[in-house]
Amino acid sequence: MGPEQCLPGGTTPRIPPQEAAANCSAILDELERAVVGRRRTLELVLIGILAGGHVLLEDLPGLGKTLIARSFARVLGLDFARIQFTPDLLPSDVVGASLYDQRSAEMVFRPGPVFTQLLLADEINRTPPKTQAALLEAMGEGQVSVDGQTRLLPQPFIVLATDNPIEYEGTYELPEAQLDRFLMRLRLGYLSSGDETDMLRRRVARSSEQVELNAVTGPDGVLTMRESLEQVEITPDLLDYIVAIIRATRADAQVQVGASPRGGLALVQLARGQALLNKRDYVIPDDIKQVAVPALAHRVTLRPELWVRQVSSDDVVAKLLAAVPTPKTDPTARAGGRGPDPAVTG
Repeated sequence: MGPEQCLPGGTTPRIPPQEAAANCSAILDELERAVVGRRRTLELVLIGILAGGHVLLEDLPGLGKTLIARSFARVLGLDFARIQFTPDLLPSDVVGASLYDQRSAEMVFRPGPVFTQLLLADEINRTPPKTQAALLEAMGEGQVSVDGQTRLLPQPFIVLATDNPIEYEGTYELPEAQLDRFLMRLRLGYLSSGDETDMLRRRVARSSEQVELNAVTGPDGVLTMRESLEQVEITPDLLDYIVAIIRATRADAQVQVGASPRGGLALVQLARGQALLNKRDYVIPDDIKQVAVPALAHRVTLRPELWVRQVSSDDVVAKLLAAVPTPKTDPTARAGGRGPDPAVTG
């Protein structure tokens, strides 16, 4: 690691964005040894982790959602736990419960699988809302309250959840409150024919089911890279641009409920993460555009009639994004520095 400086009031070191970007490249390269043809998806998941959030992977079965979660846990050097959500799963199966210990004649708390660093919440829409809600406090506050006592979760705490969108029998749609807890929602789609052939070729060549991945960093490294995100600057005109996008989701006739203020905060951090991956310590409008749909589409509730017409929230947000004027900004300007240069278009 390069030169570090202690943060005021904390112990997490801070490294330059350039060093964090180099670490991110190494992480993505190692992940691609196991996950074929998903570079952009891997980038977005990593951006979400750097931004301190949780990610919902929603798509058809067999497209690599579980593989992505396991691979991230291995490469980031994080403790990993998996919960297979089912209709009979109870909240105590997620967060834990107090049990009577006959040897000590006391109630002893047995932590659930949520007490980990990277949690795979597999098929989260297969469990009832009461159990889904058991994750709300953990995702929002990084803690669990049981029997009147609050217990902190390990840091970093990351939830990668999967959601099967095609089977509706025996499933429970995630409520808006929980969807809003996810920093972004990603849809994978099928591989190209070339990538699919490459995946099969690699499987035959290695003569084993699993790829042995190496840890590139650890929990402290993840927290350090998160701190480096705070050094990525964003100018006031770009903050106005983000607010304009958020307000456009609330004013559109196709939208019943627009993005919340939390959506704007998510967009700021994700745009910073995108800039970091692009090896910059400042945000440009294109960074915001690249992460806007994953950050906002799941926070938007469309009018019911649009479901019949098969209009998705991704389509609506993409359309609104194209309609909001892109600010003219000097990409070399820094927040608090000189003002935007009208001669340069972002």
